[in-house]
Amino acid sequence: MRARQLGITLGLGTPGPFNAITDVPGVRVGHSTLNQRIDGRQVRTGVTLVQPRAGAARLQPCFAGCHVLNGNGDATGLEWIREAGLLTTPIAITNTHSVGAVRDTLIAEERAELGDSGLYWCMPVVMETFDGLLNDIWGQHVGARQVGEALACAESGPVREGSVGGGTGMICHEFKGGIGSASRRLPAEQGGWTVGALVQANHGQRRELRVDGYPVGRRLGDIPSPFSEEGTPGMGSIVVILATDAPLLPHQCQRLAQRASIGIARTGGGTEDSSGDVFLAFATGNQDLPPADYARKDLPQSTPLRMLNNDHISPLFAAAAEAVEEAIVNVLLAGEDMRTEDGRLVPALKGERLLAALRETGWPGR
Repeated sequence: MRARQLGITLGLGTPGPFNAITDVPGVRVGHSTLNQRIDGRQVRTGVTLVQPRAGAARLQPCFAGCHVLNGNGDATGLEWIREAGLLTTPIAITNTHSVGAVRDTLIAEERAELGDSGLYWCMPVVMETFDGLLNDIWGQHVGARQVGEALACAESGPVREGSVGGGTGMICHEFKGGIGSASRRLPAEQGGWTVGALVQANHGQRRELRVDGYPVGRRLGDIPSPFSEEGTPGMGSIVVILATDAPLLPHQCQRLAQRASIGIARTGGGTEDSSGDVFLAFATGNQDLPPADYARKDLPQSTPLRMLNNDHISPLFAAAAEAVEEAIVNVLLAGEDMRTEDGRLVPALKGERLLAALRETGWPGR
């Protein structure tokens, strides 16, 4: 179930055909999911991976930028993006304790796939959120096999949401969380560009939850919370990947990444000290950027570029905020009930219950 299937239309923009990050041409998403018992422990985790272009990112870099709203989290590869403004690897999302294993595997996979002798160091972007309530996070069960599976199945088209890939064991606004995606396509007179968002949502307090601006969380307090007896509501994180085919330069990508904060705020998040809110935006609008390689002697001294003029960038900002907002709601509606190892229920937010809460708050929709 997704928001629009329930008649919930967020914002003023128009989604792309998939209403997902994969509406940006060339962008592909793959998941590998672990949902089983291993050595007597409950394992619910995995990897979600985003390929930024149709080919190898190493050979077709993208301009990129990042933003951290609250830094109680971790991500590899962002320092080089801040410095050089270039994304040269896939982007992976997993759990907090598997970041290193995923990063190391991406390095090995790149070397094995490309097999070139270029003088180049690989610094993959790996982001994380904490799934320790529903997953044996200390067991560090994500490894090379899961990364390989996510790489192998990365594809365009509809994006699987909810308890899948890196989002398998996540909790959002005290409901079952996970992966969600959405997109917006600008009209031709605004450039016709697409902005797509993919989130791994593991954040938020239920009482703060808003949908389409309405405080539905206040009407959902009778549903059991996994934090009613132990833990802190809102503990966790949200990471966001934004993609666009607009011709943005790195500093503009950073500005786009900042707008993820607005989508999170619209749904009632973004105010927790215990949340790692880390966002990355990349733009594919400039083609044929030089591959990252420090041994080549034949590179030209300069590369022609296009840049979207700042006078026309505001619609992209609005699109990013709306796509993130809708992606979070899609996460919640894709959930399924799960229980922690000690039996606490992490409930899914059912579509009909959300509609009832919306009506109680005065929502004029169906």
